[in-house]
Amino acid sequence: MGAKGVADGATLLQPACELPSHGCFYPPTLLTNVAPASVVAQEEIFGPVLVGMTFRTPSEAVLLANNTRYGLAASLWTENINLALDVATKIKAGSVWVNSTNLFDAAAGFGGYRESGYGREGGKEGLYEYVQPAWAKHRRQDAPEMDKNWGKHVPGRPRPGGTNGVGSSLVDRTAKMYIGGKQARPDGSYSYPVLNPSGKLVGYAGDGNRKDIRNAVEAAHTAKGWADRTPYNRAQILYFMAENLAARADELAKRLRDMTGVREKTAVSEVEQSISRLFTYASYADKYGGVVQETTLYGLVVGMTEPVGVIGMACPEELPLLGFVSLVAPAIARGNTIVVVPSSRYPLLATDFYQILDTSDLPPGVINIVTGDQAHLTQTLMRHDDVDAIWYFGDAQGSMQVEYGSASNMKRTWVNYGRPLDWWSREQGEGELFLRQATQVKNIWVPMGE
Repeated sequence: MGAKGVADGATLLQPACELPSHGCFYPPTLLTNVAPASVVAQEEIFGPVLVGMTFRTPSEAVLLANNTRYGLAASLWTENINLALDVATKIKAGSVWVNSTNLFDAAAGFGGYRESGYGREGGKEGLYEYVQPAWAKHRRQDAPEMDKNWGKHVPGRPRPGGTNGVGSSLVDRTAKMYIGGKQARPDGSYSYPVLNPSGKLVGYAGDGNRKDIRNAVEAAHTAKGWADRTPYNRAQILYFMAENLAARADELAKRLRDMTGVREKTAVSEVEQSISRLFTYASYADKYGGVVQETTLYGLVVGMTEPVGVIGMACPEELPLLGFVSLVAPAIARGNTIVVVPSSRYPLLATDFYQILDTSDLPPGVINIVTGDQAHLTQTLMRHDDVDAIWYFGDAQGSMQVEYGSASNMKRTWVNYGRPLDWWSREQGEGELFLRQATQVKNIWVPMGE
């Protein structure tokens, strides 16, 4: 590896020392003048090799530190504790040691970011890797056979019969997607009819494809500053969304009745429960930031709950408004940006909802909505290397496909294995389970004393 670094232009420094003739030994090595793209800067070297790069500002140091596929641990050395804490929060690693290295304790979880893996060992966060809610059944036993045709999709032909399939008296209005804070037509210019349970045409929705997902993911990445906003600000925007949803409650309840065929009382209850969910996660926006870990270190160990990043979501087909809000709200409350695929059968609640987003001061790109065939769009999200996690609430086949397909790019997954949640229930439909899936724990170790 040292020779590869020299070939990339690095300077190699090694002491003149004798090594044992038997065993695997390598002399202590220092590589300087290393370019950020050099193989020795990008790959892990398991041996006594130190790669040195210079920087001019703390911001440049953070860029160099994060310019890697890995993120298990980092060691930060400085005399300025204010600067140390600022930089530690910006480095993408599971553990950050300030003026120290290789500090471990069973009370503080250890794990990485990116290709260093996800999940934690040790601590309360590590315990959650081995348990599940009491109401959840064992979910692996009903795994179906792998369907090689899963995710394949051919857009349908236009529906015959007038300008909108029901006659020429109504305006043909195809609901657009919502990408980067703007309404967007589907890239392929395809749409599909949305029918109620009796087969009556309710409207049309855009039939998204891979390019629509690509555009949505790019928009989500441009909104990464959402995580840097204060929790108070994120809470206020969620409260504003709840207020605006309440102002349009009658309109959305009617849409639910027309599209799903439910009774008026059920439709009104779903809207009210959706408003309640937004208030719940608005209150959680500034109450789930982390803890001080109690370890054997003489100093502080701060377990920060950071956002996962860009989350791709496939919403349940049932309860198209409540299921949508129950997934979207906890993710954005904790600073994530999302690409969401709403219910394919009843997508018009989600496309109505982006009018609420436009009037709630939500920054462009935080929530991106792509309608269409859920399996096809989920498969595209699953294979996208710039999506950090997938939440999938569909059938058992899709759950298995998501877990299998996300293994190659180390994408974090949360699936329901084809078993629907009780979205009406506070026990299953909201709470800290959703917040844990929307966050990852970084432990910052700060020794005290001289």
